[in-house]
Amino acid sequence: MSKTDFEHVDLFRDKELPQDPYPFYDWVREQGPVWYYPLWDVWLVTGYEEVIAVYHDQETWSNCNTVSGPFFKMSVPLEGDDITDIIEAHRDELPFSDQLPSFDPPRHTEQRGLLMRLITPKRLKENEENLWALADQTIDEFIERGECELIQDYAIPFTIMVIADLLGVPDEDRDAFRANLAHKVRPAKMEHKPLGYLYDQFTAYIEDRRANPRDDIMTEMAHATFPDGTLPPVDDVAKIAANLFSAGGETTARLIVMCLRTLGDYSEFQQRLRDDPSLISPFIEEMLRTEAPLKGSFKLSRVPTTVGGVHLPAGTTVYVMTDAASRDPRQFECPGEFRLDRVNGRQHLAFGHGIHTCAGAPLARAETVATLQRFLDRMSDIRISEAHHGPADARRYEYDPTYMLRGLKELHLEFDAES
Repeated sequence: MSKTDFEHVDLFRDKELPQDPYPFYDWVREQGPVWYYPLWDVWLVTGYEEVIAVYHDQETWSNCNTVSGPFFKMSVPLEGDDITDIIEAHRDELPFSDQLPSFDPPRHTEQRGLLMRLITPKRLKENEENLWALADQTIDEFIERGECELIQDYAIPFTIMVIADLLGVPDEDRDAFRANLAHKVRPAKMEHKPLGYLYDQFTAYIEDRRANPRDDIMTEMAHATFPDGTLPPVDDVAKIAANLFSAGGETTARLIVMCLRTLGDYSEFQQRLRDDPSLISPFIEEMLRTEAPLKGSFKLSRVPTTVGGVHLPAGTTVYVMTDAASRDPRQFECPGEFRLDRVNGRQHLAFGHGIHTCAGAPLARAETVATLQRFLDRMSDIRISEAHHGPADARRYEYDPTYMLRGLKELHLEFDAES
């Protein structure tokens, strides 16, 4: 595709662009770090500093449309120099309005504080041994075959079971969770409230543990308080737990798959990580910088503002392209190159920034470290299946056709199991 064709590319609907969106991103960046995209009446923010500025300006930018963007409108016009009251009165009309990523302060502060009481550093540390055991248990299911389809055989069940263990889902219910959530790595249609199964499950758990406390993690979760010490409604706890399952499991699964795809395609990285396991973490950070699972999110301006020298009136929708910003050459030298020794690699925006930094980032990193370490320990010569994806010089990968998430539809691996 030539650069002249990019003027007519539909970033949000084009079926081919997700295969390799980065040349288009480079073209958009050439138009400026903040550029008006007339096709959808949206401003695209690709500059690193400009993305940071938007993330940190909570007085100006609302997250109410973080997923819905320009595709769903409120029932009233967004008119005036301060539309805060309109947003608050009508935000529930937008899809995903009941989930933490769409909240603004003070509700976001309150709900995130509750989430951080569910996944404390202490709990993550206690969970670490089980996490590694779950990696081995999941690998055990297919290692003797010498091949796997990574998404369905490992990435989805592993990430689901890790969060189930972290939140104390009863053992007898975990197979049901795995069966009901296995499709979540696939892009779903934009339902208004898409997590009904999880809401129902956790509502029942929390109500039971409040009425009949036990010595278990679920009881701790049921009695976790807001930062001000008050006990939250059951519905709030259920929604937080459901969001952690849905968003955390899906994005981490996508990260794991892209890591193994890279190791399979580039044996030199595989060997370097085998020789020096301390490189696993830098490898993951560079993977997050170059192939982030979440491409970006939308925001809506409450009041007039200026970003990157561009004046934007109240009611402006921007698409904050964090994956493009993580390749901004003003911030990252030779951004298209994958470097394990990149000194500022961890400054990527894959987990967002500011108050909307992904609360599950430490868990995602821990899951991916455990996965890569156990795959490298238990398998040699991890390779991409040529029968499914073609030879090394002509790979056939199919990416999910979505503007918001980056990930493969499937990844077939072959390997030699270590004795």
